[in-house]
Amino acid sequence: MLNFEPSAAETAGSITPPVSDVDDARRAIECCHVLLSDRGDVSGERLANEALEAYRPLTGASLKAFFDGLESQFSPDPDQVARSADAYRHHPSLETLSELQRAVESPRQELFRRLNLASGGTATLIEMRRRILQGAAERPAWMAVSEDLAHLLRSWFNGGFLEFRRIDWRTPPAVLDNLIKYEAVHQIRDWRELRRRLQDDRRCFGFFHPALPDEPLVFTEIALTSGLSAKVQPLLDPDSPVLEERARRSVVFYSISSCHDGLRGVSFGNALIRRVVDSLKSEFPRLKTFATLSPVPGFRSWLSGAAREGDRRKAALVATLDDSRWLENAVESDSLGRELIPICASYLLDAKRGHEPADAVARFHLGNGARLERLNWQGDTSAAGISRSAGITANYLYRLPELERNHQAYCTERKVIASRRIERLAREVPSPGLPG
Repeated sequence: MLNFEPSAAETAGSITPPVSDVDDARRAIECCHVLLSDRGDVSGERLANEALEAYRPLTGASLKAFFDGLESQFSPDPDQVARSADAYRHHPSLETLSELQRAVESPRQELFRRLNLASGGTATLIEMRRRILQGAAERPAWMAVSEDLAHLLRSWFNGGFLEFRRIDWRTPPAVLDNLIKYEAVHQIRDWRELRRRLQDDRRCFGFFHPALPDEPLVFTEIALTSGLSAKVQPLLDPDSPVLEERARRSVVFYSISSCHDGLRGVSFGNALIRRVVDSLKSEFPRLKTFATLSPVPGFRSWLSGAAREGDRRKAALVATLDDSRWLENAVESDSLGRELIPICASYLLDAKRGHEPADAVARFHLGNGARLERLNWQGDTSAAGISRSAGITANYLYRLPELERNHQAYCTERKVIASRRIERLAREVPSPGLPG
């Protein structure tokens, strides 16, 4: 009988998991051990199904006990790693290197490879990683399990395995349902709104994987416009007229959504944008401008943080934002915008997370070689737009001849490539040590 005990993290608190929860987790862990010890190709799929059938019902304390077991019972043996490292150091050869590689690789990776044989195995492992990441703040040791899964998922979801598809109104309903479910930037409230986003002056593209044929991994929504868009609401309006083809001169990416939290850290977005640009250039050779209409999702929280730290100017602006009456007052709104836009420019150019921009959307587009071109006041007046970006939108410009140079400048120097207009705006903001 396997000696399955709750981990120290499980027993550190005042509440011990009920015996039934530990038993359920023990049975699932035992199935995993049996699967990992099996040497038969025929029995492997059956055992994988049995292991996942034991895992799937786990919730609460039993799920935590299972993840604790994955962490404690399927990690590399430190003594074996040390012996193999010593053997390779003293007698470097293909044989001792291979032995060291086997010792270093976590047994969990082979377990996950075998679990992937089960029906629906890939989807279950993605969901498993989502749950692990969700609980890792409470149990940091689980990150070792997450990293093993991430290592395999990066291989299984390599770009060579992905299918690039256009999504339109003729796409199977299961896929369209998932667009509504996974849209993360601008909510799709009903089928009428979805239909407008798929009409002739709109495009939607996604990456798919054979293991998840009806679920996009990531998708982007695009408007074909006459110029660089500043406001998102007209693009989302289900009653807006379809722009005739001869007037379409610009491409505006207004939403990009990753669909599975369990695939966090597996990058798809930059490859998707490049594929979309190539596809649209082929379809519309006269298109010249490729740009985004993006949120600035970290700005409002950064502004509130500065206010809490004693910046009186920013505290006054936050107080005004919190009182929604400014939305109904054009004079007050214009005054607020004149103050916030330079501060937002400074935020995007100067606020950092380590050596990179603090704003996640900025990191994404700048890392792809785009240029921060313009900020737009009241570019998104939805509740979400106000709460995350203070209503501001940003245009990132994808100038095709400059992409590689910009990408290199960002990767090597963490340089934020921005238009002169943005740089001038940022210089209007007093230095942190000066009165605001």
